[in-house]
Amino acid sequence: MAATATPTPADLVVRNARVHTVDPDHPEAQALAVTGGRIAAVGTAAQIAAWTGPDTEVVDAGGRLVLPGFIDAHNHVRLGSDDACVQLAGARTLAEVHARIAAWRTENPDAEWIEGEAFDYSAIPDGRMPRAADLDPVTGDTPAFILSYDVHTAWLNTAALRRLGITRESGTLPFGEAEQDPQTGEPTGFVRDFAVRGLSRDGHRALQELGVPWASADRQYGRLARSLDDAIRFGITTVVEPQNSLDDLALFTRARAEGRLRSRIVAALFHPRGTTDADLDDFAAAADRFADDRLRVGPLKLYIDDVVEPRTAALLKPYAGCAHHRGETFYPAEEFAELLARLDARGFQCFVHATGDRGIRTVLDAVAHARAVNGPRDARHQVVHVECLDPADTARFAELGVVACMQPRHCAPEIAGPGQDWAENVGPERWQQAWPMRSLREAGAVLAFSSDWNVAEMDPMVGIYTAVTRRPLGGGEAWIPGETVDVATAVHGYTMGSAYANFLEHERGSLTPGKVADFVVLSRDILVAAPEEIPGTVAELVVVGGEVAHRA
Repeated sequence: MAATATPTPADLVVRNARVHTVDPDHPEAQALAVTGGRIAAVGTAAQIAAWTGPDTEVVDAGGRLVLPGFIDAHNHVRLGSDDACVQLAGARTLAEVHARIAAWRTENPDAEWIEGEAFDYSAIPDGRMPRAADLDPVTGDTPAFILSYDVHTAWLNTAALRRLGITRESGTLPFGEAEQDPQTGEPTGFVRDFAVRGLSRDGHRALQELGVPWASADRQYGRLARSLDDAIRFGITTVVEPQNSLDDLALFTRARAEGRLRSRIVAALFHPRGTTDADLDDFAAAADRFADDRLRVGPLKLYIDDVVEPRTAALLKPYAGCAHHRGETFYPAEEFAELLARLDARGFQCFVHATGDRGIRTVLDAVAHARAVNGPRDARHQVVHVECLDPADTARFAELGVVACMQPRHCAPEIAGPGQDWAENVGPERWQQAWPMRSLREAGAVLAFSSDWNVAEMDPMVGIYTAVTRRPLGGGEAWIPGETVDVATAVHGYTMGSAYANFLEHERGSLTPGKVADFVVLSRDILVAAPEEIPGTVAELVVVGGEVAHRA
């Protein structure tokens, strides 16, 4: 029902709507009223009409669906997309990669660097990883720095290896691990662990000092500003940026000062190996300094394993076609358990990247250890990605209070299914473990949904469609359809699930009186539309804190 306070003229009224509140106590309404940036009332047309005065802005939704603003629980708005880079998304062969680089060089003949993003591992022939020799014919003596679509690896040509000083004696780099040819010992041009090292404070500074343009502050800000514009256009009213150094916070304050921070931000701080107690003190101080409803800093981001495609995720059993190789964790299990217990004792919430079933189990074991050492608390630690989950660990999420932060689009057949590197690397016997969204929900786990932009499309409609169908974006056969969820569950994952995951459930995530007035009016009622119509749905109106932030 509507709020019980005596109605006074509201600042904003939305009427003639189908309001899906995501509030189980009052799931549907026809209208809502906003006062002082917060939801004042939701209810019937007659109830909300009483809140309308001569100065009230009235929006007629024309019968359209109104939802809480989307909360993207894992969105790298600082990373992409970069319009100064060669765009390689969708290039499925090395020839297509070459063609796009050649076209870019024609348009940018004086470029001192060739930089690219979103190369797909499957474009490299024979299932191997890329090499400098694959780039050299089309790049010549101009250094080339190409990032994979997941930003977990980098691909350099021979000129870039020279420019960056990478030799057989280099060893581990500040920004990654340079792969070496097993016969010659020479660097191949493929750099692993870029997300872990290259996106760290030290790694980023090293790239800046080496003159890689992609790492410059202006280029970073350009990526952030464009991504923030996209976020609000898609109805994402809260963005969780999952991996930042203290240096990166200046980008968000600049965006706020320049009016580009129209979505609210939760910024997690990166905790790489080697983080000290003094660093943690600085992190805590930053959390105190940035703690308002527009920009909040606080959670910590850690990695326990890498990714399946280059076979660097940690699996319980060997990769398909391998006798022994099953990937590695970045920490021994006992060390990670002790680390997480220490962070937990200091009150930090941890977002832990884990894709392989052994990596995920290592995190769950660590949370169990932290609870045993420190006692249970409402920590809401997250396992981020949950790509390949052993069924024996499904129930442990709810038992331990661990949130499953998942990216539905990642499990689309054209990205991870049969014939793609993900599915081929884990092997058919583990396909039923892939992104088990329904199993986790039925076991009582909290699902927080997200895009992982720019690994996948930012648009929540794409994520919801994939969660509901597990079909290709263009239609076709579903992959592991037993793990689909219904539309209402997917919407919950992008709203209340993500709000709860970030301790925001009392302020955001549902259209409930007293909460901030963050909501979206969609062009189509996705709760009843045919699934194939969901990706074409757009946010016609986006409101943040009672103010219109976007009109289509």
